[in-house]
Amino acid sequence: MWQVVGQDRAVSILQRGLERGSLAHAYLLVGPPHVGKMTLALNLAQALNCESSGTPCGECQPCLKIASGNHADVQIIGLTQREEAAEAKLISIDQVREMQHSASLPPFEGKCKVFIIEDAELLSIEAANCLLKTLEEPTDNMVFLLLTTNEKFLPETVVSRCQRLELSPLPPSPMEEALQKRWEIEPLRAKLLSRLSRGCLGWAVAAHCDDRILQERAEKLERLYEVIRADTEERFHHAAQLAAQFAQDRAAVQEILDLWLGWWRDLLLVKVGCPDYVANTDQLKVLNDAAGQYTVKQIRDCLGSIRAAGRELRQNANARLVLEVLMLDMPGGKAITSGDSIVGVKVTNG
Repeated sequence: MWQVVGQDRAVSILQRGLERGSLAHAYLLVGPPHVGKMTLALNLAQALNCESSGTPCGECQPCLKIASGNHADVQIIGLTQREEAAEAKLISIDQVREMQHSASLPPFEGKCKVFIIEDAELLSIEAANCLLKTLEEPTDNMVFLLLTTNEKFLPETVVSRCQRLELSPLPPSPMEEALQKRWEIEPLRAKLLSRLSRGCLGWAVAAHCDDRILQERAEKLERLYEVIRADTEERFHHAAQLAAQFAQDRAAVQEILDLWLGWWRDLLLVKVGCPDYVANTDQLKVLNDAAGQYTVKQIRDCLGSIRAAGRELRQNANARLVLEVLMLDMPGGKAITSGDSIVGVKVTNG
C-alpha cells in the first residue's frame, strides 16, 4: 500500500499510470521540506518493482529492500550521498555522469531502474545540462524522480521534460489522525506536532522520534521570552549573539525568527479571541497571560518588524544592525516565561 499520507491526487495519477502502463519517464515532485516527496518516490519505486499484483505491497523482498535502501536498481542522488557532503554546495556533474552510466545498464535485480534526485534545485548548471541529455532520450524500464522545494531554481528545459506533481501541506485534522493511528502518538502531542509542522508530516514524525527537536524549540522560545523581559542593553547583547550566529549559520537564525513570528501570530489569535487556531498549543497559558499586556496594534507592528528583519537578512543587509532594530521594535512584557513543559519533553528555564 502507498505509505504517503494526504497526497491522494498525486497517488491517483501514479496509480492510474501504473495500471495503464502509461507512466511518464520523469516526474518532478514539488513541495515543502518533509511533506512526503521522498516517501512518494520510494513508494513508486516499490510499485515498479513489486512482486505482488496489489502494488506496492510493502512486504515482498523488493519492497523491503527499497524501503531499507538496499535495492541495486533504486538509486538516490543528492548532497547527502557524497562523502564530502559537509563541504558540498551543489550536486555535481560527476554524480550525474555516474547515474548515466548506471542508467545505460539493464536492471540488475528488479523490473525497473529508478533514479531519485533529492534537492534537485541544487543541481549545478553543468549537472542539469548533463541530466537534460538523458531526459531527452528516455529508455524503457527506467524512471527519473526529481524532488524539489523550489522548481524556479531548475532550468526550464529540465522542468519541461518532467511531469509535475505537487505535494501540498496537510491540514491539521487529518495529520492529527494519522499521527495517532499510524504512529500511536497520544492526542495532545499529536495536536501540537500537527500544528507546529505546518502541514509537513515528515517533520512531525521526526519531532516525535527525536525529543531534541522540541527541546531546541523550547530553548528558542525561552530566548524570545528573555528578549521580551530584557532592558535595552540586554537586548543589544542578544542582537550581537544572533548576529554572530547568523555569520555561521544563516538558516538557523531564520528558523529562530520564524518561530518568534509564529509565537506573536498566536498571541494575535488569542488577543482577538481565536485560540483554537493557535499553533503553539503547549504555550496557551503563556499566550493567555501575555495577551492582556499588549494592544492589537503592538502585536501587529511586532509581526511586521520580524517579517522585515527576516526579509532584510535574506537580502544581505547588515545582520547586527537589522537585529538591533528588531530588538528595539519588539515590545516588552512583564515576566513572560514558559514555565510549563512541552508535551512529552521536560523544559527548564535556565
